[in-house]
Amino acid sequence: MKINLLFCCAFLLITALTGFGQDASPTPKKDFDAALAKKVGADKYGMRNYVFVLLKTGPKTEDDAKKRNEIFAGHFANMNRLAEEGKLVLAGPFDGVEGWRGMFIFNVESIEEAKKLTETDPVLKSGLMIAEYHKYYGSAALMEINERHKKVAETDF
Repeated sequence: MKINLLFCCAFLLITALTGFGQDASPTPKKDFDAALAKKVGADKYGMRNYVFVLLKTGPKTEDDAKKRNEIFAGHFANMNRLAEEGKLVLAGPFDGVEGWRGMFIFNVESIEEAKKLTETDPVLKSGLMIAEYHKYYGSAALMEINERHKKVAETDF
């Protein structure tokens, strides 16, 4: 009890002395672009809500190479469709260590919305991968990444 009270007092003192939780810069920064911030849905910190989806190795396997290739072709086509719709902000593979296969960052507010989007993915429907969902608060600038990617990708998958 004494330690908890001491901790609380110390936290309150530090909070008061550092101004923690207070807006230190009430005026926008000189290079702030209000139109861009509005376009990407940024809050005053340049951030926004997303849903992060971790793709992990699923319970099923597919030994038929032709069928497996079809599933993954559908996976890539689905990702491209969702990116074009502005729903898939970022995606990519991991190294497979500990079953981590890939990730999505969705431009949606809720995990339920993200689940509806992943229901359309062939690798998840097939059971080759499973998904874990987490709310994520990150830079609103991520909303611009798909347009930038088009300019640096020499070819498509």
